[in-house]
Amino acid sequence: MNVTTTITGTSARLTPHGEIDFYTLSPLRTAVNRLPADVIDLLWDLEHLSFTDVAGLRVLFSPTPQDTPHHRTAVTNLRDQPLQLLLIAAGLFPTAYDLSRLIPDTPAGLTAYGS
Repeated sequence: MNVTTTITGTSARLTPHGEIDFYTLSPLRTAVNRLPADVIDLLWDLEHLSFTDVAGLRVLFSPTPQDTPHHRTAVTNLRDQPLQLLLIAAGLFPTAYDLSRLIPDTPAGLTAYGS
C-alpha cells in the first residue's frame, strides 16, 4: 500500500493507491498516526482506490487510540465500489456510518444506495 500525504497548515490529504483490506489497514493507520499533532482536518482522497472491504470502513469511521480525537474526517473522489460499500453500510447501520459526517454534502436521510 502506497499512501501519499500532503500537509497544508492544519489540513492533511491522504491518498491511498490500490486496495484497502485487512493487510493494508496497518500502513493506513500508521500514516494517520504520523500526522503532526496540529492537523485537525483529514481528507481521504480515494481517487486511486480500486477496492475496499470492511477495513476501509474501519479506517474512515473508527479512530485508533493514537488518533487525535479532533480530526474532522472527509472523503473525496469516491469511485463506484467504495461508494457502494459506504452506502450499504449507512443503510444497514446509519448511526455507526453517518455519511453526513464523512461526506459533508450528503443529503439528510440518505441511508441506502439509490436513495
